[in-house]
This record gives sequence, C-alpha cells and structure tokens, in this order.
Amino acid sequence: MELIHRNLLIGIHDALQETFFQERKYADKVIERLLKAHKKWGSEDRKVVSQIFYDIIRWKKRLEYYMGESAKPTNIYKLILAYCLWSKTHYKKFEEFDGIKSADILTKLKKNTVPNKAIEHSIPEWLAETMEKELGRNWEKEMDALNQQAPTILRANTLKTTPKELVSDLKDENVESFQIRNYPDAVQLEEKKNVFLTSAFKDGLFEVQDASSQKIGQLLDVQEGMRVVDACAGAGGKTLHLAALMKNKGQIIALDIYEWKLAELKRRAKRAGAHNIETRFIDDNKVIKRLHEKADRLLIDAPCSGLGVLKRNPDSKWKIDQDFIDRIKKEQQQILQDYSKILKKGGKMIYATCSILPSENNEQVEIFLKNNPEFTLLKEEKVMPSDGFDGFYMALIGRNA
Repeated sequence: MELIHRNLLIGIHDALQETFFQERKYADKVIERLLKAHKKWGSEDRKVVSQIFYDIIRWKKRLEYYMGESAKPTNIYKLILAYCLWSKTHYKKFEEFDGIKSADILTKLKKNTVPNKAIEHSIPEWLAETMEKELGRNWEKEMDALNQQAPTILRANTLKTTPKELVSDLKDENVESFQIRNYPDAVQLEEKKNVFLTSAFKDGLFEVQDASSQKIGQLLDVQEGMRVVDACAGAGGKTLHLAALMKNKGQIIALDIYEWKLAELKRRAKRAGAHNIETRFIDDNKVIKRLHEKADRLLIDAPCSGLGVLKRNPDSKWKIDQDFIDRIKKEQQQILQDYSKILKKGGKMIYATCSILPSENNEQVEIFLKNNPEFTLLKEEKVMPSDGFDGFYMALIGRNA
C-alpha cells in the first residue's frame, strides 16, 4: 500500500475543510489555490492530492456511512481514513491524528453492503428521489457515470490552429492527446495534466471545453457576418467557440448579469484572437429591450442545477437542494420568455442546460412553445453522462418568419 505523506494529508484536510465548512467554496477553486501554495510538491504528489480530494467529495456520503457513529462533520481525518481503507491505497497510520481507529470502518467494509441507493451512489436522499422520479429506471446508470472522473477535453481554437496541429503541438510539450471522432474541434488528453502551463495555452491555441458543450455551438448553425447574441455568456466558453465558427466575421454580443465574468471573457477573447465579441453587462431590463428582434442567432445557456456535470463538479450535489431546483426552473422559464424576444423573425435560437432532468429541459421548452406559438422546435438533443461526456440538453428553436 502506498503511503501518503503527512504534509499532503494536512493539505487535503484543509482543502476539504474549506470546501465544506469555510464559506463552502467551490472545489475547483480550492484545489487550484492549494496546489499554487505548494509549488514544491512534485507532479505525482499533486496528482495524489487532487485525486483523493475529489474522490472524497464524490463519495462523501458513502464514506460517512463507513465512519459510523463518528461521522461528525468536523472529523475530516477519519473521512480521509475511510477513503484510504475503502480504496485500498494511500494508507498511512492515522493514530497520530486525534487517536483515530480503523476497526469500526473495516467491519463495515467487510460486509460490503450499504442500506440504500442514496448511500450507494453517494448523493443526498432528496436527489436520489428526484433522479428516480424524472429518469426512471435509467437513473442509476447515469449516477454510475456521474461518479466517474471526467476526462479533460480541449477545443482547438480554429482561429489559430486545427485539432491535428494542436495534438502535435501538445506532444512537443510532453502532453499526449488525440482527436475525438464526430467532434470536429475536440481533443482529449490521454491523462490529466496542467495544460494551462503550456505554450499552446498561452498562445491561445485551445480552451478547455467538454465535448458535449461543443455540440451547442455546432447546432446553432452560425454563419459569417451574422449578429449573434449569447444571452447568458458567463466567462465565455461557448462565446469563443461561436467566434471561431464565424471566423471572426459578424458580431457577437455577450450578455451576463455578472461583470466579473464578462471581464474574464474579455481576457480569454484577447488570448484567443477573437475580435468580433462585444460584452454588455445586464444592469437593467433596458439592455434586453434594446436588442429585441436584433439577433440572427440567439444562445440561451440557462442557469441550471448542473446535475449533468457532476463528474467535474462533484461538490455541487452537496450545495444544492430541491428548493434550489424549483427556484431555478422558474428562472429558466422567465429567461426563456424574456430573452427569446431578442431573436429576429426567421432566426434560430438554442435553449441549453447542463442538467439531465426533463423538468429543466424538454418540459421547459414545451411550456415555452405552448405559450409562444410563433416559435417552433426544429431539433433537440440530449447527451447523457453514460454517453461518456458531460450531460447536456439543447433545443434548436426557430422564430417563424
């Protein structure tokens, strides 16, 4: 059994503490700060820390079951011990931390059974009920997929390179990768690496973007010279893809309610060489009204539960609840109703989420179409986590001429 050194253990402990108990920060930001703060850690140490950190977040409920009566929220060292014993790796004598004993954990592990599906898949009880209600018998297959580690997928920035050239450039920097069939711009890493340190990244040759997410830009059918509005642009992953598909010709107006996200989009656009993007901060309703019937294409990448991307954001399942999903569904319907007015007659728009719940996806589109007969569903696509990449929903909707 491999050993986990004390300083790595302390780092994992502090990162978990910060994720769950200190302002409940996002896991990806926590691990990023931790690794930056320990630059002397070697590549293998960094890999071990990241793996254990994310695995414990992913399997937290199941590990707490193994911990038994001592599953107190603050007993993070025992949580780590439960993980190490369960995974049979990275074990070290833990007696030096709070007198922790492993006998009770080992007893439960030997039984190799858990009392219910929520513990088996390590999700809250309410979420197990919601998944079963909305997905039926397939929900467990999707949860199995969501509990796997996400692959790292890049989108080759075709304003500067091609996927084939990107694979070659990354190989020159000791990063092995390959193109993905049926995904024109996608490149997948053979194994996880910090690609942000590569010259290819600094030169704007790629963005990290899951293969499922890349489908959205392709489906929107943008053309050179069009006016395109990305209504919920965020930090601009899909905006930049649209710019590349339009070959920098035409105009993309990127909207968001958070100025800091639009500032990040500007930085990314500069690195990518995307010059046809204009950002607009939504500080009141007038921003939307001024765009009514102005867009040839419209992307509404709506706020959602994020249940389709639990592979890469496992902490989110512990930070949302059914009330949050109920609220977000109302927000989705309002955004769809208000922002759809941006689209010209004869234009096309996409409503998309990174959720796998029908109540956030096709059911929302059905309600919208019932209330807005001047719109027609042209095509929809559901990508499930069991397909291998992130779970996404996208509906292509036309506004009748």
